[in-house]
Amino acid sequence: MEGILRCSRYAFGPNRLHYCGPDKNSEIKAYINEGAKDAGLEHLISKFQTLYPYLSYIARTNNIRDPFDGRVVEAYWLGNGLLEKIDQKSFYRHLLEDHKIKHKMGGKSFSFVEDKIVKGAVPHHSFHVFNVWKRTGHDDREHTLESMDECRVSWGKVIEIDGPFITVLTEPLLYANKKLFIGTPTKRKLIRQLEAEYDIEQIKIGNLVSIHWGVICEVITDEQVLNLKKYTLRNLTLANQTL
Repeated sequence: MEGILRCSRYAFGPNRLHYCGPDKNSEIKAYINEGAKDAGLEHLISKFQTLYPYLSYIARTNNIRDPFDGRVVEAYWLGNGLLEKIDQKSFYRHLLEDHKIKHKMGGKSFSFVEDKIVKGAVPHHSFHVFNVWKRTGHDDREHTLESMDECRVSWGKVIEIDGPFITVLTEPLLYANKKLFIGTPTKRKLIRQLEAEYDIEQIKIGNLVSIHWGVICEVITDEQVLNLKKYTLRNLTLANQTL
């Protein structure tokens, strides 16, 4: 898929719940279902005040002109080698200046984030979910376990398809003994939210899929699952240091 359409699929979940981005959910969904892309869609996604700065930063750091380049989109949502080229000092400035994280979190909490940058934090979506304890979209509240589990991009294996219902085996985010961790695979029944031809033709039993705010975003490969797990677990480890 084109990078902008791929990114839109991940942005759709929180946007339909009015958590992030402009109130243009039906327009974004129409673009996805029709497989269409133009400057209008890029404008809509560029209004996501947490997502777009991260994409721009990853692209800029890797000398990629287009923030919606497929490699950049994949790096942010799933993870890939582009994240390993991030410079600690520039990442610090990005969070401080582009996201205003210190202002939103307060100096003491931001000092924890600074320490995590030194210990290997990178601009993967899960870093923001687990380590910036306040949601920074429209809903400026602290995350709960449930909202973190929905907000992170998770992975699952399709085990049943029944019309609009898709059942997956997925590993939930859990909390015990004052630590976050990924649990053992559990069945989860999801309603197909997108009606694009891509979804109808591609999703089959046995497929691996990515999930964001209850929306199946795309079919992914074994390698992409490994990358997603790798960066998710890295950022969980960092989060557990300051719980």
